[in-house]
This record gives sequence, C-alpha cells and structure tokens, in this order.
Amino acid sequence: MKKIAVIGLGYVGLPLAAAIGEKREVVGFDINSKRIGELKDGIDFTLELSREELVAAKGLSFTDSLDGIADCQIYIVTVPTPIDEFKKPDLTPLVKASETVGKVLKQGDIVIYESTVYPGATEEVCVPVLEKVSGLTFNKDFFAGYSPERINPGDKAHRVTTIMKVTSGSTPEIADEVDALYADIITAGTHKASSIKVAEAAKVIENTQRDLNIALMNELSMIFAKLGIDTHEVLAAAGTKWNFLPFKPGLVGGHCIGVDPYYLTHKAQAIGYHPEIILAGRRVNDNMGPYAASELVKAMIKNGQAVSGAKVLVMGLTFKENCPDLRNTRVVDVIEELRDYNCEVDVTDCWADNAEAEEEYGISLVDKPENGYYDAVFLAVPHNEYAAMNVQQLRAYTKDKGILFDLKGVLPLGEADIRL
Repeated sequence: MKKIAVIGLGYVGLPLAAAIGEKREVVGFDINSKRIGELKDGIDFTLELSREELVAAKGLSFTDSLDGIADCQIYIVTVPTPIDEFKKPDLTPLVKASETVGKVLKQGDIVIYESTVYPGATEEVCVPVLEKVSGLTFNKDFFAGYSPERINPGDKAHRVTTIMKVTSGSTPEIADEVDALYADIITAGTHKASSIKVAEAAKVIENTQRDLNIALMNELSMIFAKLGIDTHEVLAAAGTKWNFLPFKPGLVGGHCIGVDPYYLTHKAQAIGYHPEIILAGRRVNDNMGPYAASELVKAMIKNGQAVSGAKVLVMGLTFKENCPDLRNTRVVDVIEELRDYNCEVDVTDCWADNAEAEEEYGISLVDKPENGYYDAVFLAVPHNEYAAMNVQQLRAYTKDKGILFDLKGVLPLGEADIRL
C-alpha cells in the first residue's frame, strides 16, 4: 500500500490526514514548525479535531522536514488559495507547495491537489513547477489528480468522510487509483469526473452558486428595507413553497464563498469573456459590510444619537459562527465603515484568537464588554454563546435608548431595532 503525505495542515488538510490515518499510514507535512509541535501534543488550534480524534488516527504522523515525506508515493496538496488586494487569484502558496513536492518527487509518484483553483490551473500552473523542480516528465514519470476539498469549518455534522468526494486523474488509470484511494476513506462515496478540468470547474461553481444566491437575498434585503418590510418575515412566508431555496442575507467572507468566484471570473476574462452576473453578485456581497454600518448610523441619527464619538460594540469577528477562522472575514468592513463615521468601535469574540486578530487586522479584542457603556450593539456573528443570550442581556451592554442591530436575524421579530 502506497504511503501518503498531506501537504498543508489547516482546516482542510488536518481533517483529511486524520481520516486517512485511521485507515493507513500518512504523514502530515506543514512548514509551520509551531503547528507541527502543537499537533504532536494533540492540540489543534482550528478546533476541527479533538485530542481524541487525533489519537484515533493511529497511522498519522507529523513532520516539517522534507526528509519526513521523501519516502511517500502519493502527495495530497491542501494549501490555501486566497485572492490578492486586487481580487486576483494568489497562487503563491500553491506554487511553493508544488516546489516542495517537486524536491522529493520520484518515478511513479502521484500528486493530488485539493486547493480551489480555476479550471486548468493544475495542469497549466502546478504541473510545470513539478516538472521543473523534479526533472521528471508529466504522465510518464509522475502523475496528477484533483479532488476538490469540501470542508465546512466549524461544521460537526458534515465531516470530511461524510461529504461525497469528486475525484479525477491525469490518465484513466490514475483517475481510477485516485478514486479508489478516496473511496476507501469517504463513507459518503465518490464521483469520478472525466478530467481534472471538470473537477476543478465543479469545485469553483459550487461556491459561486451559493455566492449568487446570497447576493440575491442581500439585494432583496436592501429593497425591502426601503419598503419598510422585514426581510426575514418575507423569506419565512416564501419558504412555505416546497422549492424555495433557504438562503438568507448576510456578510459573505471566509476562504471559499467570498473568494472562489474570483478564480472563475479571472479565468473567464483570460479567455476573453467578461462575466456579468457573477461579478454583479460579488459587488453586492462586497458592499454589505458598509451598507449594514450605514444602516446602523441612520438608525442612530433617527434615534437622536450623536454618531461622531459614539461607542459601538461589535459582537463577533470570525467569518462565521462557532468557528475561530478569521480568514477574509467581512465583519472588518463594518468596523472600518463605522470608524470612518468617527465611531469608537470595540470588538469582542469568544471564538477568535486575539493575537491573530491583532496580526491580521490590527484589532485588539475586548474580553468582557462593559454593561451600560455602548450607544449601539452590532451582533455580527451569532456564535452559540451569543445566540443563547436574550434581548435583555444584549441590551444590557447599551446605554438608555441604545440601538441593537441583529445582523443575521437570530432574535425574534421586533426584539432588535434593526436586522438585515
């Protein structure tokens, strides 16, 4: 049985490596030596896996050394694929991971990519790097596969083994081998695509579809706000029809939904097609943070409150609830907009790491907000701890006649002053 290495041990790589480790020998590789040390001690800062789950993966070992993966025959790359400040794909982590694998690549090895990319990236970007560094020839000396990750950070119901896996390979024989590898660990089953490009395209449109559906809800919420109608009431009524899709308005961040569409639009533009609907949805969703902040400001003005110098408490900074992941969180858009209005903004988050928040966004988290101190409370991310609070507990943070903004509509109708 071939030995496997998983390259990159973040939200995607670690759960995959642990699932493989329950069945066979696998080495988890990461360039972050601190991360490797913590994992060896049974600590996962992403909170995706418990100490018990790490121990259960008896075939899993960890290393930050190339020597530790040199004897592997299958390399699975699970590094992040972000966008840059101009919203263009940043393939730097993918290229560097390919260079790393290329240094240990041998005759007959297979390199499988799970990172989100645009159709064609595996064979057009990654494979040439592997060839250059290793000196080997693609589909003669080594082979490639693509099996897009479908991890949902913080979701304890849908785990790596219980989500159907799309697989593909650079030759029919390799496609069969890649599919068999995943079929052995994925209890939900596999779907073998006809080519790597098909698998790449399937991944990138999964989140593009969700992005567009949320964009529609966000645009509807702006329309209904002008009409004086509660969006969540409208959605509850429309949701009584059997085929109405249960999407809701909100901020769209994270490493997938707010990023993946730009990979597809980048490739579309490169081949001479200007995607209109996808980019329109992105514009709507990217504008929701500033829009929500402006709605709060308008409510404060109508309430007779001074905006300049107003103290606002933002509850939640991570990109989604019950997860410590701060990547591409759009809550920062709300914070920056409120600060542009000269508001004094405090941020609290019982899941986020303060050091990471400071490093990534220059935000120092408040551990215990003071009661009766704030002119407004903005409930941005309803972690279970916040969702369990009643309206009296939330309003206790505010001064008399303070504003409560329930971004995601978790409170009963009428208890918050504003919600999307």
